[in-house]
Amino acid sequence: MKLVVEVAVRGDATLGEGPTWDTSTSTLLWVDILGSAVHRYDPGSGRDAVLPTPQHVGAAKPRAAGGLIANLRDGVALLDADGTRRWLVYWEREGVRGNDAAVDGAGRLWAGTMRYDAAEGGGWLARVEPDGAAKVLLDDVTISNGLGWSPDNTLMYYIDTPTQRVDVFDYDLATGTAVNRRPLCTVEGTPGSPDGLCVDADGCVWVALWDGHAIRRYTPEGKLDRQVPMPVARATACAFGGPNFTDLYVTTAREGLAPEQLAEQELAGSLLVLPDFGVGVPSTLFAG
Repeated sequence: MKLVVEVAVRGDATLGEGPTWDTSTSTLLWVDILGSAVHRYDPGSGRDAVLPTPQHVGAAKPRAAGGLIANLRDGVALLDADGTRRWLVYWEREGVRGNDAAVDGAGRLWAGTMRYDAAEGGGWLARVEPDGAAKVLLDDVTISNGLGWSPDNTLMYYIDTPTQRVDVFDYDLATGTAVNRRPLCTVEGTPGSPDGLCVDADGCVWVALWDGHAIRRYTPEGKLDRQVPMPVARATACAFGGPNFTDLYVTTAREGLAPEQLAEQELAGSLLVLPDFGVGVPSTLFAG
């Protein structure tokens, strides 16, 4: 497979994150967390529309009813096209913000958080139902990051970045229950740490490496299958998109890079894409 990394959106996102292919509009949603902005990239026109958000936004996902659901600083909210915000869940903890999130095959949102100072155990992972009912499933999380499910929805994958692991749970889609947490793999042999993830049609897990200049593919058995070099140090997350879910999009960050590093990494903060790089699984719309 020939490696071609293209620039979808040349940008300067402080903390680009959360790419998601919106099947209802054939566009790619992604966010700049610290820039308080949701981006919608249209590969057909090349246009990248920006929706400012009232708070830092960890993730934004499309809704079946139209608009977005967003994992914001203070909680989870519905965002209409004009930016109108309606809270579904409001967290009453200071110093915490929303981070990565994902929608399961039944249309529930799984939303993670972290403290701004990244204090150990200061975040959590919660399940948010379409009616707004929310339950914290994992507490004592430090940097809640990548989430994804196997193609048959029987496994859930999860990253708490400082653990240097990708963990896997047995998953019951009917009830939204995740049990029997165990390591799938430990990310080692690299200076990077695991950030966002996505799962392809073969059930392999793609992991973006923060400070690793790469993304990696792990088999369902946890074996490192491939490492793909990136032109930036801080790849943050990845997702398959395009008409046939064959294009792999990668978000990147500029946060914390010194001026000399930024001078060497002119694509830091851009949305990158590897065309025809694999086959992904269609994303699910939030059912609320």
